[in-house]
Amino acid sequence: MLEPRYTHGHHESVLRSHRWRTAENSAGYLLPHLVDDMHLLDIGAGPGTITADFAALVGQVTATETGDEELAICRATITERWLGNVDFATADVHALGFPDDTFDVTHAHQVLQHVADPVQALREMARVTLPGGLVAVRDSDYAGFVWWPRYRALDEWMDLYQRLARANGGEPDAGRRLLGWAHAAGLEDVTVTTSTWCFSTPEDRAWWGGMWAERILDSAMARQAVDEGFATTADLTRVSEGWRQWADSDDGFLSILHGSYWPASDRISPGRRRRRRL
Repeated sequence: MLEPRYTHGHHESVLRSHRWRTAENSAGYLLPHLVDDMHLLDIGAGPGTITADFAALVGQVTATETGDEELAICRATITERWLGNVDFATADVHALGFPDDTFDVTHAHQVLQHVADPVQALREMARVTLPGGLVAVRDSDYAGFVWWPRYRALDEWMDLYQRLARANGGEPDAGRRLLGWAHAAGLEDVTVTTSTWCFSTPEDRAWWGGMWAERILDSAMARQAVDEGFATTADLTRVSEGWRQWADSDDGFLSILHGSYWPASDRISPGRRRRRRL
């Protein structure tokens, strides 16, 4: 199995984007199904803003990341918000270190697109979820992004990201593959939805365009692109300028497509199944 690398890295421009995420704008499909006595596993919690929102809605949250340094970023957010019902663990989603039937809900946002084996990851998520509980995932689909004006520099950005993500063992068009991965993992009773983030106001464009104008020059993605011959510094500068041009356009529009689903974790006979609390 190819050992994947996280394409984006943890530069401040990346974390600035991830800290914008909330349960409302990134897990809205799941919120109606949460109740206050649930135990929720949040895989790949990142800076913990979605995690913190979950902690205000359910009884207990366990947040995971791939390493201690990454987990410390999440821990800082939880500490700042004075939340006492969150615990932390480093974990590999391909082999989660939790017993079977531990969590009412197992959640992953923008995770499966970066892992080596999404099907095995889903099997593990189902294994640690109580029968009748929920496995909830949401991932973007880069080929489904739509923007206007159609600047060539942004076409170059898309092509570069697709090549880097796949070189790192990921699948940037994960959103459209979620249902197939769920079926391959043996999950049934799958409810599929799509949703978008839309950036079209001057404030949204300034934030998103400015973030990517910086990110394409300074993040781990930028270093990999130059070091491994995917792009030159001049190429990245041109893409950065394209993002700023898009942000300055009165007609600037960007829609980011996501797929999501929440299959029930029905892994044992109905006679032993814990009641599904929806």
